Amino acid sequence: MVLLKIKFTHQRRVRLAQGLWLLSWMAVMWGAIIFCLGVYIKTELLRRDEVLDNTSMHVVPNILMIVGLASIGTNWVATRVCQDSLDPARFPRWKILLLAWFAVAAVLCFLLISVVVLSFALQGSLEESLKVGLRNGIRFYKDTDVPGRCFQKETIDRLQIEFRCCGNNNFKDWFEVQWVSNRYLDFTSQEVKDRIRSNVDSRYLLDGVPFSCCNPASPRPCLRYHLTDNRAHYNYEYQTEELNLYNRGCRQALTDYYMDLMNSTGPGVLSVILIQLSVLLSLRYLQTAVEAAMALEDPEAESEGYLLEKGIKETFEDLKANALNMIKLMQVDPSAAEGSEPAEGEKAEKTETPAS
Repeated sequence: MVLLKIKFTHQRRVRLAQGLWLLSWMAVMWGAIIFCLGVYIKTELLRRDEVLDNTSMHVVPNILMIVGLASIGTNWVATRVCQDSLDPARFPRWKILLLAWFAVAAVLCFLLISVVVLSFALQGSLEESLKVGLRNGIRFYKDTDVPGRCFQKETIDRLQIEFRCCGNNNFKDWFEVQWVSNRYLDFTSQEVKDRIRSNVDSRYLLDGVPFSCCNPASPRPCLRYHLTDNRAHYNYEYQTEELNLYNRGCRQALTDYYMDLMNSTGPGVLSVILIQLSVLLSLRYLQTAVEAAMALEDPEAESEGYLLEKGIKETFEDLKANALNMIKLMQVDPSAAEGSEPAEGEKAEKTETPAS
């Protein structure tokens, strides 16, 4: 049974081709936008690659860039098909290529849907990646003289200033690491010696944070040292000084930033999916209607267009049968290979017998 059959006059086919031509160019423009969006997200991820422990989040921008480029190419082909559909002499050359076009367009729609799903599914992976990456970044903050870590301090400071955050979970994370380089410590000072001896790892730990944790909105000059000692500062209460430092951790700040960036692609991607589906369905109607008119040998005759020549179940079974047949053709028959070897031996014996 033919699925969703519609009758088309010559005028309706012309209007369908013209409308599809405009829709295809719109899809080309959206494909370019999707590609640029993927490049932007990829750039933002690479900018802060030092605080990301893995590259799983790069899957989303990679798919966006691939789909964007493929959408530009496939929809440009659709514009050419629309132009040639009005010429009975040129349209038949697209018959075989359109089968590949429909397959590529369907794959593009599937990839776009997967981008929307991955944008939400990878949130846990993003949080874990930032947790490990920021923890290492804070630990290597002091290694300004170590090759490969020279810019770690600058990266963390810029990150905390830009996103108005401090530490991994909060500013107390700085209390657990030595973030002051040994080259800036006076080891003859009794205070430095006492702090180093106070822990088993011989690290210089203090209840202080880097300058980049200071909140400019604080009404008082920033307090960065002895943060847990209320007696160290005048009119200071450790539990209530919320404006002195950024309270939000950088992991939460970066997670919110990247998830907002990923989720902002949702409306654009859904728009592209709808446009791509519209192009796919319209081109299928145009192809079947034009081919039916050509079969009548009258380009201006009324014809019927449809999506599938058979029902969905029958079409699926035909595709399954065709796929199995292709697999069988690609396989080598072992019995045939074994049978061919004695035949070659018999030929060799026949050639040797006259010589003897």
